Formats: sequence, structure tokens, C-alpha cells
Amino acid sequence: MSPVIPPSPSAADYATGRDRPLIPVVPDPIPFFRDWMTEARAKEPNDSNAMSLATVDADGMPDVRIVLLKEISEAGFSFFTNLESQKGRQLAENPRAALCLHWKSLRRQVRIRGSISRVSEAEADTYFASRAAQSRISAIASDQSRPLPDRAVFEQRIAEVSEVYGDGPDIPRPEFWGGFRLAPTEIEFWQDQAFRMHDRVRYSRAGDGWTTTRLYP
Repeated sequence: MSPVIPPSPSAADYATGRDRPLIPVVPDPIPFFRDWMTEARAKEPNDSNAMSLATVDADGMPDVRIVLLKEISEAGFSFFTNLESQKGRQLAENPRAALCLHWKSLRRQVRIRGSISRVSEAEADTYFASRAAQSRISAIASDQSRPLPDRAVFEQRIAEVSEVYGDGPDIPRPEFWGGFRLAPTEIEFWQDQAFRMHDRVRYSRAGDGWTTTRLYP
């Protein structure tokens, strides 16, 4: 094994841990997800709302990157991006995706799969307006995912956009920037247990409700 890879936990390592209650089975996984998200926000040192977003391109080649979860509702899980970016184009061509949130400090993970739709223009406007002025300027100046000949080119574009809008509140959302919502068809909660006896509960959409299955680790 490579010396940069940490070794698997030993029996002594596991002995220092504590027994963890099993994941409860509840009627609706969305409120339960919010509970885990609340705990993660209190425990994770950085970006407790960071999640992997998996898509596929036109050739069926998978792609994955980290994005930030910005809204949780019964309708789904929302995030925002440049619509002309690689992920934006992939989601437009194949509106299905998977998400994964991993909270290392809590030793928990949530996997989500489902269909993708665009959030409303009003939702995109509201979130864009909530961002720091410089972040909005960077979003306007960036041709996200496309080749950048030199970092100085990007910095020059930021300077030009800043000259137009300054740092005031009236920086408009560009047409190429918006949001997506994943409507979940499956949500799986995973929690670490000693000696790889991990706990997994999967929720599958069934009409207006959910069916649940506890899985082998």
C-alpha cells in the first residue's frame, strides 16, 4: 500500500469508539435529511453543504464535481451554476443526476438520485442577489468550464465588469446563470459502525410516499 494512504483501522482503533444507534426508519426522509444537515453544519469545519454532483456527457462518460447545496424542500435539492458550463450542458442534455454528501466529522454519508429540472427565474434572481458583490462579478466574467488562455484575461474581465457595476447591490443576474433542482427518486443514508458493520437505509419513491429498505454494508 502507498505510504500516503492511511492504513485500515485496527481492532484497537475501533475499541476507542462508541456504539452508535442505528439509523431510524421514518415516513419521510426529507425532514430526517434536514436533521442530519443541521448536525453537519454544527460539526463540519468547512462547507457542510458541499456535495458531489455526478452527471454523464453525450457519450455516456460520467463526470463528477463538488457543488454547494442551497435549498432543501419536498420538491428536491437545489444548486446553482453557470448554465453554459460543462455540468449545465450535461444536465440540459440528460436531466438526471446523482448527489453525495459526506460528513467526515460525523462519519455519515447521504446518496441521492433523481431527475433534474431548472429552478424558476425568481428563485435564481433571489439567490444571485444574496451573493457577495464580488462573487456576482466573478460569475458574470467567467466562461465557466471553457478554456482560459491566461489568468490575466480573467482578471481583466473582472476589472471591466467591476468598472460597470462597482460593488453596489444592483448587479443583475446574467441569462446564462441559474439553478437546478434534483427531485429525488432514491435517498440512501449511511453511517459508519465499527468493524465495517456500517448501517444503510435506502428510501425509494413510491407514488406520494416512500418505501424503505435496510441494506447490507
